Amino acid sequence: MVKKNACIFISGKGSNLKNLILKSRDYNFPIKIKLVISNNKNAYGIFHAKKNSIPYLIVNTKLRNFEYLILKSLKKNKINLICLAGYMKIISKNFLSKFNKKIINIHPSLLPKFKGLNTYSKILKNNEIKTGCTVHYVNEKIDNGKIIIQKNFFIDSSDNENTIKLKTQRLEYKAFPEAIIKIYRNF
Repeated sequence: MVKKNACIFISGKGSNLKNLILKSRDYNFPIKIKLVISNNKNAYGIFHAKKNSIPYLIVNTKLRNFEYLILKSLKKNKINLICLAGYMKIISKNFLSKFNKKIINIHPSLLPKFKGLNTYSKILKNNEIKTGCTVHYVNEKIDNGKIIIQKNFFIDSSDNENTIKLKTQRLEYKAFPEAIIKIYRNF
């Protein structure tokens, strides 16, 4: 199988990155992670890149040309797919138009509900009976692109933000790889 080259964008712990690295080792998984990009020099996810000998780029998003630097690196590594995995920076329209390939994101709610930040507190405040995660294509609007896959679970009366986060992350580790497989089955 000829694998597509992927880049994972992170800002934090990188647990989805770690999971995708493990999945990418499977012969039948359609991507190879060629690059990790972080807007946070202290992101723990960089450790996963180093540990697995994956090149990484830390970008200072305060620099005017930071998107140019990212695009240059994506081109150099022949990236076909960008996976946003906890990347806490909005992708500009300019970037979207220049990287006209695929950009997907994982979000910790059942979109279109609870877009943006503070998802778990919003879920609890609205007394939701179920929640989950969504993998979707990225477009100009936050958490608004076409949905690829969703996974859900019922909320227990004893759940709090922490338990909901842990349950959601467990689903994310299944949903992200499944979404990637689904994308490349459609090529």
